[in-house]
Amino acid sequence: MPSAGSTPITGSTSTTDGTLISKRRKLTSVVWNDFDKIIEDGQDYAICKHCKGKLKADSKNGTKHLHGDIMKIYEVKKDKMISYLEKLQSRVAITTDMWTSNQKKCYMAIIVHYIDESWLLHHHIVRFVYVPPPHTKEVLSDVLMDFLLDWNMDRKKLSLSDSLLLNGKKFHMRCTEHVLNLIVKEGLDVIEVEIEKIRESVAYWSATPSRMEKFEDAARQLRIPCNKKLSLDCKTRWNSTYLMLSIAITYKDVFPRLKQREKYYMVVPSEEEWNMAKEICGRLKLFYNIMMCEIKEALYDWLICSNDVVKTMASSMLQKFDKYWSGCHIVMAIAAIFDPRYKIKILEFYFPLMYGSEASNEIEKIRGMCYELLSEYQSKSNLGQKTSSYGTSSGSTLLELNYDEQDPLSKFDLFVHSTTGESHTSRS
Repeated sequence: MPSAGSTPITGSTSTTDGTLISKRRKLTSVVWNDFDKIIEDGQDYAICKHCKGKLKADSKNGTKHLHGDIMKIYEVKKDKMISYLEKLQSRVAITTDMWTSNQKKCYMAIIVHYIDESWLLHHHIVRFVYVPPPHTKEVLSDVLMDFLLDWNMDRKKLSLSDSLLLNGKKFHMRCTEHVLNLIVKEGLDVIEVEIEKIRESVAYWSATPSRMEKFEDAARQLRIPCNKKLSLDCKTRWNSTYLMLSIAITYKDVFPRLKQREKYYMVVPSEEEWNMAKEICGRLKLFYNIMMCEIKEALYDWLICSNDVVKTMASSMLQKFDKYWSGCHIVMAIAAIFDPRYKIKILEFYFPLMYGSEASNEIEKIRGMCYELLSEYQSKSNLGQKTSSYGTSSGSTLLELNYDEQDPLSKFDLFVHSTTGESHTSRS
């Protein structure tokens, strides 16, 4: 925050009573997207909007020096972080995330996660870098390796011979959100033709401000509230397709009305296409508030519905689900077991729904993996094998729980309540 006695600058300077005393040149450099300019004791300063750092901003020298100062700050912070990570005794987990800009350029964010000496979990974005196409596994791994070498991470925990848990059996974990996106996209590819006219209509009426204005005027004439603007989807993000359809459906009566006025608007969706969009929207909404374990159960329900298109969608999505689930479910299950809210009970609830008669075998596999992890940590621990026992409360009080369809774990709560006589506190 600017200190007391400082004056913020936008395009002019004012006195405390609001009287304009001088006009300043408008701040045009892109650097001011991340800085606020103030005057303090007659000196111009730039205050970072993110870290609140203060840099001199002498207008005579322009803003080029601010870029240099930012890079100097970055290098200092980077060196401190590298030094800290080299001395850190705990393991470091690295995750990557691909991000696509409005210009369709792809960037990789690299994040490090670790637990410090006080058992606090930390994560830091350590690199955000442009990745040129094609985005093959070789290209992505090269970008990651450049980071590892630059940050000396290759010399720390990634001496792969003896550092990885379980000899690297579960070294790579796919991003669950990305997997979910691939599963839903597989289904959306099936209905590409059915929703294409809606997509083209949204693209046409959201292309220019004048068309948007004409669209909103037509909506108001039909007394349809213009609470949301039309939004064209990005085909690589399933939720953007859901949002596009859900918003367009609220304006479905506007499109045929505009067809009568706009000769260049040629692709009005039919009533059948709108009905299909409504059904798809209702089903896609499920994925906004669902656990991975529940996806398969939901897709099985889709397979027995009366709509042939939805059946085809479900079949394609199930194949994609099985492909990725087989590679990530063990790590996800172990993480869930380590969560004191769930423990092994969550597998006992979900796995019978997913594996049927094979559920007990799958649970035992994961139980065995947990024991392997425990043994490995015990063998490398300086603390030895200390054990402790905890008594159970004899005065437990049963809580009356009700199913809440808005809470994806509400059924699990009821399962725990019905299979244990211990008190169960609802999750926050």
